[in-house]
Amino acid sequence: QVQVVESGGGLVQPGGSLRLSCAASGFTSDNFDVGWFRQAPGKEHEGVACQSRGNGATWYADSVQGRFTVSRDNAKNTVYLQMDGLKPEDTGVYSCAAGLSTPQTACNLTPYATWGQGTQVTVSS
Repeated sequence: QVQVVESGGGLVQPGGSLRLSCAASGFTSDNFDVGWFRQAPGKEHEGVACQSRGNGATWYADSVQGRFTVSRDNAKNTVYLQMDGLKPEDTGVYSCAAGLSTPQTACNLTPYATWGQGTQVTVSS
């Protein structure tokens, strides 16, 4: 069964850090683009970061550029989202997803087909 499972969410103070994990099973994550998305209360579902298979090119939303970092541990079949300098507006349910696209397609345009259940991130003092 192909699936991804997120973990690592929690409550953190503004300025703090969290590292989210996206563990893949039933497939090799290195063979797929992996994206991170969030759903904040009252806001639209949005992509925040992603990494392409193969060349490992990354993309970040303007709102998280310079604060969030995507990385992979192929030995663990896991993709991470390191979140530093967290702000209250980063609060939301974070999900990861895996998908395939052509090598020429940037990962923020990938049609993601396999989604996790999400993990809650709350940034509050």
